Amino acid sequence: MKARRNFIKTATAGITALTSAPLVAGERWLQPTAPHQQSSVQDALRFITIEDAEIIKLKFDKKTPRTWNAIKESGGSYPSTTFLKITTNEGITGYAVTKGSDKDVLSFIKKIKGLNLMNTEQVWHHMFFHNRKPVAKGKEIHAIGSVDLCVWDIVGKALGLPVHKVLGTFREQIPVYAAGGYYAEGKGIPELVKEMEGYVAEGYKVVKMKIGYLDAKADAERTRAVVNALGDSARVMVDANNGYASAYEAIRYGRMVEDLDLYWFEEPVAPDDWRGNAEVRKELDIPVVAGENEYTRWGARDLVENHSCDIINIDTIKGGGLTEMHKIAALCSAYHIPVAPHGFAHMNVHAVASISNALILETYPAKARDFNPALTAFPIKDGHIAAPSEPGLGMDPDATLVKKYKV
Repeated sequence: MKARRNFIKTATAGITALTSAPLVAGERWLQPTAPHQQSSVQDALRFITIEDAEIIKLKFDKKTPRTWNAIKESGGSYPSTTFLKITTNEGITGYAVTKGSDKDVLSFIKKIKGLNLMNTEQVWHHMFFHNRKPVAKGKEIHAIGSVDLCVWDIVGKALGLPVHKVLGTFREQIPVYAAGGYYAEGKGIPELVKEMEGYVAEGYKVVKMKIGYLDAKADAERTRAVVNALGDSARVMVDANNGYASAYEAIRYGRMVEDLDLYWFEEPVAPDDWRGNAEVRKELDIPVVAGENEYTRWGARDLVENHSCDIINIDTIKGGGLTEMHKIAALCSAYHIPVAPHGFAHMNVHAVASISNALILETYPAKARDFNPALTAFPIKDGHIAAPSEPGLGMDPDATLVKKYKV
């Protein structure tokens, strides 16, 4: 034992002398890391915590057109965007677009004050399980997802990396689709076709249109016109927004368009009608998508166990944020089910870039920025966008816009 202690003492002295000795040629590896050259490992060991939080609301001055899908009307008003801003003890500021009430978002901020934001799993677990009602769905989850996104923005900025790199990048080039094709006053088949052709000219290879508001025959006619007009230049998705009252009605529409090789049939029946979704999936040779109105990995489990869809499109914020979206994707991957997260492209791009079984990214075309310039459109080339390269999420609001449009 004495000999062992003497050996350790001698070795320790040698290491101390070596690390304190002046450098000579060929010994650059011994040079201490300068503060501005800290490694990602060193950064990850930092303690970053919340100092303050603020809700920033922007309301823009150009009315959107009045449109509708199968179940609700939208537009015809001045669009707005709400950001969560978190400032930290290290001077890093995080931003994320929010869903849910401001009150709920700020309440979850209070719950995680004092925690190290670099410990993303601990932060999420604390929000979801600590000192709260056992609510598995609803606006509280929206708030958790909103805060989780902002936390990831801070983590990415702390490491000097885009969030998808922190999560583990799977793909650098991300396939995208254009979400559009809404019903509108005076918008017939020629106008719908022109809209879709415009998206193809913008660079899209997949476009989405709404169905379910008209009767099955009329919507089938609209769908066929778009598919025939686009030909081989792009594929078409259809989205019923839960508009069909029964699986039978959804199947009836599907039978009329089954020969068109549609990319997918989204939310054919009510979100809680797992049996109906399963019937549509069984009867049609069109991939069925569901999940936009579900929450967390447990909602994904219910969809999977009930054979309700071929593709899951749980919204990243409704799902519980990027932390939870990775768990949702992992669950789905065990059943060979792809995911295509619903919602803001600027958050989902990091999910789709970092998830191996992610299928495609929902985006809104460039013309949407005419009404809501808060988040710039991604440049599209041959149906793809490049994964972001700036640190964090890339959702920081432009200071000029904040000054001009802050409510």
